[in-house]
Amino acid sequence: MVVSCGDTISVVQDVAVSVVIPSYKSALTLETLTARVSQVLSDHNFEILIVEDGASDDCWQVICELAKRLPRVRGLRLGRNSGQHGALLAGIREARGRVIATLDDDLQNPPEELPKLLNALGSQIDVVYGVPSEIGQPLFRKLLSKLSRSTLRRTLGFDSAIHMTSFRVFRSELRNGFAQNLGPNVSIDALLTWSTHRFSSVSVKHDPRSTGKSNYTVRKLVRFMIDTATGYSTLPLRLATSLGFFMLLFGAAVLVYVISRPLLTGQSVAGFPFLASTITIFAGTQLLVLGILGEYIGRMHFRVMNRPTYFIAERTDESSTS
Repeated sequence: MVVSCGDTISVVQDVAVSVVIPSYKSALTLETLTARVSQVLSDHNFEILIVEDGASDDCWQVICELAKRLPRVRGLRLGRNSGQHGALLAGIREARGRVIATLDDDLQNPPEELPKLLNALGSQIDVVYGVPSEIGQPLFRKLLSKLSRSTLRRTLGFDSAIHMTSFRVFRSELRNGFAQNLGPNVSIDALLTWSTHRFSSVSVKHDPRSTGKSNYTVRKLVRFMIDTATGYSTLPLRLATSLGFFMLLFGAAVLVYVISRPLLTGQSVAGFPFLASTITIFAGTQLLVLGILGEYIGRMHFRVMNRPTYFIAERTDESSTS
């Protein structure tokens, strides 16, 4: 069910800090989150921009109510689920502030740590990440998140990627470096590296989840790593080439073994088991390389179709949908 916000809502102009929050099934935490952010940034001219990412709960209704009561709160409703980074991109492009801050909707990124990040955004720094001193997550999730950041670092060839988190502040002009249509499955961290190399990080707290469960399943994290690797680097293609060269050498070694064994020992190579294993190895390699090529072709397909990263169906500060 689509809930309309009704009348146009006034918004704060000349914003210094825009806090962008992607929201998905987080109706229970938004009230507390906006109150804490408002208290922390009371000395700044700020806005809170909540992007509802196509959820089926009453999250949009909560956002509308907050926007009506609080002039510093704005909301966007996406027409369909675009993923965390797609929702972030929508909010980043709509933000009015000179500095943009992003944090999750689950209260695990304490808003009280925002001043640390803002203070670290000096004249020689464009992006500051809040790196948890201790992550309030299960061990398996910690390892998977670390693997995701490691994938980002290797594909981008950027050492600071190991410190990238969803808790970040950056200068709004950086978005000019990725203003064009990017297609689906974007990575905000990868896009920021298009605009600057001046990154920094500070140590922050990371609270345990107080309600609900993470929407980032193992499948989604693996999908995100694949999308990042194939979307912002040619490293997988180079690995496929190296794998093909290695299998060529392996095939040559097998040929030498098959020919030399009867000559040296008088014993023939075992037939079916040997043949079956080598066919399996080579067939698996071919399928892997084809899969890598398919990922790149799929991304090109969506770009040719001009599929948008997101679609804004409604704004709280407009009386009509867009």
